[in-house]
Amino acid sequence: MKTIDEMLHLDLLTAEQHHDISAWIAHADSPQDILKMPTPLWQALERASETMGVNADLLRPPALDAGNLVLEPSSL
Repeated sequence: MKTIDEMLHLDLLTAEQHHDISAWIAHADSPQDILKMPTPLWQALERASETMGVNADLLRPPALDAGNLVLEPSSL
């Protein structure tokens, strides 16, 4: 929901779209239920995701190599 809130804050979703998407997700009992979201809401979400670069972030490999970074127990 944080991403959807950020989309609203960045004016990538209208208040109505934000409300409708949030309500749909809140009432969904499973990921399959979320996938049944009405097409106009999916399209709004896809446009906002594209603008934010969410898809590119998901496709980027994780940064598993932190070089010579050593974390001390006291810094965790």
